[in-house]
Amino acid sequence: MAKPCYFYGIHAIDALLQQRPLDALSLFVQPARDNDAQIAAIMDTAKANGVSIQTAQKDKLTQLCGSPQHQGVVLHARALNFADDSVLDELIENPRCLLLVLDQITDAHNLGACLRTAVAMGVDAVICPKHHAASLTPTVAKVAVGAAELIPVLSVTNLARTLGQIKQAGVFVFGTALDETAKPIFDADFSGKVALIMGSEGEGMRQLTTKNCDELVYIPMSGNQFGNLQSLNVSVATGMALYEINRQRQV
Repeated sequence: MAKPCYFYGIHAIDALLQQRPLDALSLFVQPARDNDAQIAAIMDTAKANGVSIQTAQKDKLTQLCGSPQHQGVVLHARALNFADDSVLDELIENPRCLLLVLDQITDAHNLGACLRTAVAMGVDAVICPKHHAASLTPTVAKVAVGAAELIPVLSVTNLARTLGQIKQAGVFVFGTALDETAKPIFDADFSGKVALIMGSEGEGMRQLTTKNCDELVYIPMSGNQFGNLQSLNVSVATGMALYEINRQRQV
């Protein structure tokens, strides 16, 4: 079991206390912020679950969590664990399951932003490779503003093998790529069981990951077909792609 760490940010802490209060150990609150309505609600939830509450000055909170972006509250709690692989077996039985696959996304801020968008766009689970990928750190939780607690995130040893397994279950796998064989994302059919793969900003999807895609898509940009796509942050591109998938599935 991973050792406890310091979570920070109002939304991240509130979600943690709501979803897994037994993992919370100690709450640290900046005295000047304890009358804030959101922090007061967090303190009430902490008290109701037997979590000790201590006051700490702003600089101390920054020292505890390693960031000045704590918003006046820090929670010492057990780390967020990746979901068990068995969760995926249950999810892919849903005839309209939607999975987001992040291939080698190593930046914690990008992962957190992707999780936030995934929850907003109805994704059922996020899949990441075990190696060369960001962990579920407090920074991820802060950027995700609570979403990290609301969606299963799986870390798989062999991503290609996992893609093969979900394809056997009828999941159609789309990959995003700067490739002449890719079609505009608006022309793809995202009905049914769908998995969307987003690759790293620098290199995109790995070759073996690409081989497991049923179809490649790209986000059309103004001007040259591929000219500006590389300038998109991966979390921005993920949001745009998931929005189109969600739009189609709402029709």
